[in-house]
Amino acid sequence: MGNPFRGIHILNLDSKGRVAIPACHRAELGDVRLVATIAIDNRCLWLYPWRQWQALERQLLALPSLNRRSRRLQRLLIGHAQEGELDGQGRFLLSTPLRKYANLTKSVALVGVGAKFEIWDEEAWDVRRNVWMEEESLEDLAASPDLNDLQL
Repeated sequence: MGNPFRGIHILNLDSKGRVAIPACHRAELGDVRLVATIAIDNRCLWLYPWRQWQALERQLLALPSLNRRSRRLQRLLIGHAQEGELDGQGRFLLSTPLRKYANLTKSVALVGVGAKFEIWDEEAWDVRRNVWMEEESLEDLAASPDLNDLQL
């Protein structure tokens, strides 16, 4: 992975359902091909650079086919995956089913979260972020064994 994607951008979907990837991230993508799919933990979309998606897809396809959870993950992530390319103006078309899943209509939050972006309805993002802020405290984070070494 190159530089991790970070930051939040509030953007508008155009009338065709395209979202413009900010110029500051286009060079980091390294490829104009992207893959969007549904997020499995919230009503938002995950947007992967092509290389990141290929690595994830290989892992998903290698999962045991007789395992119910594996099949569910494959159906959700690969089944909803939409491959596309940025157009000349850096816009990516989100399909109607993906926009419907994430309730995307106009104003969206593009959130860089490391190897991928998340695309949220702006209001849903604000609500969810506030809930997370209320649910977590620094003491709670410190009590998590996985986060013991994290220095904030």
